[in-house]
Amino acid sequence: MKLTENFISNGTRIWLAILLLGIGGVIAFLNIGRLEDPAFTIKTAVVVTRYDGASAQQVEEEITLPLENAIQQLPYIDNITSISSVGLSQITINIRAEYGSAELPQIWDELRRRIGDSAVRLPPGSSPPIVNDDFGDVYGFFFSLHGNGYSNQELRNFAEQLRRELVLVPGVGKVGIVGVLPEEVQIEISRAQMTAANIIPQQLNDLLLRQNVVSNAGQLMVGSESIRLHPTGEFYNVQELGNLLVSQPGSAKSVYLRDIATITQGVSHSPNSIYRANGQPAVSIGVSFAPNVNVIVVGDAVQARLAQLEAERPAGMEISVFYDQAHEVEGAVNGFIMNFLLALLIVVGTLLIFMGVRSGLVIAASLALNVLGTLLLMKLFNIELQRVSLGALVIALSMLVDNAIVIVEGVLVGRQQGESTLKAITNVVKRTMFPLLGATIIAILAFAPIGLSNDATGEYCKSLFQVLLISLMLSWFTALTLTPVFTKWAFEKQKMAQPEADGEVKTPYDGWLFRIYRNVLRKLLHQRTITLSVLVALLVASVIGFGQVRQSFFPPSNTPIFFVDLWLPYGTDIGYTEEIAAKIEGHIREQAGVSDTMVTIGQGAMRFMLTYNAQRQYSNYAQVMVRAEQLNQIPQMIDQIEGYVRDQYPQVSIQAKRIMFGPSNNSSIEARFIGPDPDVLRSLADKAEKIASSDPNSDGVRHDWQERNKVIRPQFSEHLGRELGVDKREIDGALRMSFGGATVGLYRDGTRLMPIVLRTPDAERLNAERLNDVMIWSQARQAFIPIDNVVNGFTTEWEDPLIMRLDRKRTLTVQADPSSASGETSAELLQRIKPGIDAIELPRGYELEWGGDYESTNEAQAGLFTSLPVAFVVMFIITVLMFSSFKNALAIWLTIPLALIGVTVGFLLTGIPFGFMALIGLLSLSGMLIRNGIVLVDEIGQQRQKKPILEAIIDASTSRLRPILLTAFTTVLGLAPLLSDAFFQSMAVVIMFGLGFATVLTLLVLPVIYSCMNSDKKKPAVEA
Repeated sequence: MKLTENFISNGTRIWLAILLLGIGGVIAFLNIGRLEDPAFTIKTAVVVTRYDGASAQQVEEEITLPLENAIQQLPYIDNITSISSVGLSQITINIRAEYGSAELPQIWDELRRRIGDSAVRLPPGSSPPIVNDDFGDVYGFFFSLHGNGYSNQELRNFAEQLRRELVLVPGVGKVGIVGVLPEEVQIEISRAQMTAANIIPQQLNDLLLRQNVVSNAGQLMVGSESIRLHPTGEFYNVQELGNLLVSQPGSAKSVYLRDIATITQGVSHSPNSIYRANGQPAVSIGVSFAPNVNVIVVGDAVQARLAQLEAERPAGMEISVFYDQAHEVEGAVNGFIMNFLLALLIVVGTLLIFMGVRSGLVIAASLALNVLGTLLLMKLFNIELQRVSLGALVIALSMLVDNAIVIVEGVLVGRQQGESTLKAITNVVKRTMFPLLGATIIAILAFAPIGLSNDATGEYCKSLFQVLLISLMLSWFTALTLTPVFTKWAFEKQKMAQPEADGEVKTPYDGWLFRIYRNVLRKLLHQRTITLSVLVALLVASVIGFGQVRQSFFPPSNTPIFFVDLWLPYGTDIGYTEEIAAKIEGHIREQAGVSDTMVTIGQGAMRFMLTYNAQRQYSNYAQVMVRAEQLNQIPQMIDQIEGYVRDQYPQVSIQAKRIMFGPSNNSSIEARFIGPDPDVLRSLADKAEKIASSDPNSDGVRHDWQERNKVIRPQFSEHLGRELGVDKREIDGALRMSFGGATVGLYRDGTRLMPIVLRTPDAERLNAERLNDVMIWSQARQAFIPIDNVVNGFTTEWEDPLIMRLDRKRTLTVQADPSSASGETSAELLQRIKPGIDAIELPRGYELEWGGDYESTNEAQAGLFTSLPVAFVVMFIITVLMFSSFKNALAIWLTIPLALIGVTVGFLLTGIPFGFMALIGLLSLSGMLIRNGIVLVDEIGQQRQKKPILEAIIDASTSRLRPILLTAFTTVLGLAPLLSDAFFQSMAVVIMFGLGFATVLTLLVLPVIYSCMNSDKKKPAVEA
């Protein structure tokens, strides 16, 4: 109360507060950080270890298992997944939710120490494990370099030049380059010439290592001067390799490498990944932004720097921007600002219509300062403007006017009853200060489970709680300070209500709406049993009807980008994968509405969006990323592309998918079979795939172990090998050189180290029919001998190319998605196929777990519901303490389930799926209803001090009719713009329909429940 008096009586404080909130908010809005999606920490690292030549089972047992055992000992681990493939181990480590971004660097350091300690016990021939903890970096400005006639090396050179320049732009974090093909020095040598000159790969390897080496030759002292000795002999260009003398020492004829070989510098024939852009081979560049920067400003600076470097771009080389986060953020922020301004206009217009011009302007001024003050505090607490925080501002709009409406309404009623403006202000503030504080805290606590949730989804939505906490507390403060001041300015010179001729002041509740409400409420109070029975019937019907509401996790994003995943049979060479992907990309580019395409072959792209999930390394995998001109063109494009690929390339498995809001999965439906035997796991997967494929609306049904592939096993004879001086390593080397190429050394070119690969010419390269033509060097005979001298024959066997593990257990995952043409959510498809898959009989020792959206939803809800009981208990305790009555608190809380009636009707009418954001909307709705109930029950309590209970209930409910209805009306209309936003539309449906129905029912039913729980011994008749 003193706070209000100090502000009203002190003009300096008033204008200081107005200027601080107003000007400070405007400055904050112009400088606050902007993002498209809220930042959440990707608590993931990947450990990659090569073990060339090993089968998937050998990699699993000798590399993956020891490393997993070491990693599992860390106390921070949530789960570990691994992929053991031929010659490669990829282990993904996910950290538990309670560890934040500040703790991750120390965790990664400890992880590296564990990996380093375990690396010494790995088998010979394995590479040192590489720990990649930059897995969560987001390169929000993603573009490609391409051009006819330009080699990959030329594209790389200009990309390196751009990286040196762009990394210096203020606000840029990192600049990454992908799509660079590994370079190598290729020595093509005829087998006949090698045989004639008795040149073997090991001999070349030894010569190259001894010749092209950096070593210390010491120093020569000349007097007092020390002069370094540095002999010649190093290779300074590739052609100097040809001068290497390869003939045997003492040989009568000197043979140089150039005499028997062709030496060239080129790119690897089996790179890990290849990029294409707009139909041409490309190198791609990603620019990440530093934390807490205005992405729009930094993005403009990057674009400006590229424009300055335009003169240095080689003619014919093009820069194609596929994803510009700054542009997307600007569009998203501007769109939301338009939604916000539209909601603001709706709220203010509603107030002006229903409360009069003066009252409406008072509340509008308070609302504007609340919003600006919220922006100021968001800037101070480093909360960026992004999808969730802007949505929170729209949601907060209607809630921000609640406190101001109560104050202004109280002043209007006081003046109509003959009080002076100052006295009316004093009375209403004194009467409502603490009830409004309690109601505000309860409304904030309704969102607390979001702020306290530690999982990725909770972190993604956390700014919703933060913004509402700031804005609602600020609205309570301004309702006690600035709103009374504005009210005094607006009404102090206006004439007060004059008494009638009989000396009574006209009641402010004589309007037709108040009369109808009083009559209806009086009848309901006299028919309490019927009223509550009907209410229970409606509630039961809504619960039953809710079972028909569509379910989802997060909806597709409104960014006009979609992905086409292509899977060829496992073992497909990456070159052939690129060839097929290029043809499919060419067809996609012919479709109307396609703006840009980018293709990555061999693995997923660099993370250019926070919600993008990249695939690991698979030579048979390609992804075509397509940007459409319009969002509504995507479904038709996907249908056409899927039909084309299935008709023209039946060997290709295709899966088209949209970008999703929030954390996403590789597939929306995942059934994980866990057990030791690969044969049993594949048998279980076959049954699950048949069940999933039988549903006409399922798409992309496959499992992640892929098809078994063939392996040719030369049957080495140890006896013959020992007799002829040939061991397994020499057989491996001969086969590798004959069919691919053998690395025989390293060539240094400035900062780059390139492998020297010895291979036969294309014309001599062997195929499967000529395995017996392979020649092997015999140490015993000092000559080349045919391979069949030491091999008894060749057998073809089948092997598992991939072995997936989850928390050190073999896990095979069956994946599926709803087809885009069906328009179904994953929950609808899962509801049909889950019973059949659950019914599959599992052998002893085998388990079935469900992943995908089902698991993500459960984890998100678990994170939410972990803190939900605490929040609701605190809310209930506050309610009890406010009234010192358990019955009154219970009466208020019994109105919360009434919201489900409107929620069910809303979703059934609109057909919008009920997602995670709708669940958050239910929590916020409970806070709004409790807030309304507190205002109503508090007024009943004050009226009961002077009147019998039934009269007090009717008069109090009538006096709160306009504030409660107006608050609900502004909320419902203010959220209407969010119905067009894919991310917030389910929350908007919950609040609009739930609050609309529940407010009416609260005004009618809460008085009935209150009267059932409270009695008046006098029980007077209720007068009209």
